[in-house]
Amino acid sequence: MNVSNAMKQLGPAMALGAILSGCVVAPPEPDYTATAPAPLPSPSAGNGSIYQAGHDIALFENSVARRVGDTLTIKLSERTNASKSSSTSTKKSSSASLPGPTVAGRPVTVNGVEVLQMGIDNESEFDGQGGSSQSNRLEGDISVTVAERLPNGNLLVRGQKWIAINQGQEYVRIQGIVRPIDIDPDNSISSLKVADAQISYGAKGALADANKPGLLARFFNAPWMPF
Repeated sequence: MNVSNAMKQLGPAMALGAILSGCVVAPPEPDYTATAPAPLPSPSAGNGSIYQAGHDIALFENSVARRVGDTLTIKLSERTNASKSSSTSTKKSSSASLPGPTVAGRPVTVNGVEVLQMGIDNESEFDGQGGSSQSNRLEGDISVTVAERLPNGNLLVRGQKWIAINQGQEYVRIQGIVRPIDIDPDNSISSLKVADAQISYGAKGALADANKPGLLARFFNAPWMPF
C-alpha cells in the first residue's frame, strides 16, 4: 500500500474525528467572582449615631471576616511529594519426556539409534519494573470574599487573582470552608486550614496555547483510537 492510498483511507476517519472534536462543548468556567455583602436590614427607630443594626462588633473580638461579602487573605503554602515504584519478576519452566514404543520387548531403532521418542520442554520468564514520582509547590497570598455563612458558623470563601504577563494571563483560584476561630488577628489564614479546598493555577493566552497539542494531535492521541 503506497502513501497516497493510505491517506485516502485515513481521510474519512480524519474528517469524522474533526467533526466529533468540533461538537465537543468546552466545560463552563467556574464562577469565582467576588461575592457582594448582604443588603443591610431596614433601619429601625432604635438606631442611633453610634449603634447601627448589622454593623455591630463585639468589643473583645478582632475585626476579621465573619459576614457575607467580607474579605479574607489566604496564605498559600501548598507542597506535595509523592513517589511509587514496583518490581515484578516471574519464571517458570517445565519438561516432560515420553519413551518410544517397544516391539517384542525392544525399542524401535534405526541404525542403532532409538526412534519414536518424544519430549516437551517449556520455559517462560517475565521481568517488569515501574516507577512514578510527582512534586507540586504553590506559595503566595490571595484575598477572597465570604460567599456564604453556614449554619454552624463556618464560612464558605472563594476568590481568584488574575495577572497579565506579556502574551498571556495567569490566574489562581481557590474555594473552601474556613472556621472563624482559625482566622489570625490580621485577617489571614493558611491554606492548610481550608477544608474541602479547591485550588487551581493556570494560564490563558498565546504561551498557554503553544503548550497544548493541536487538534490533529489530540485526535490521534484519543483513547478510542485503534492505533
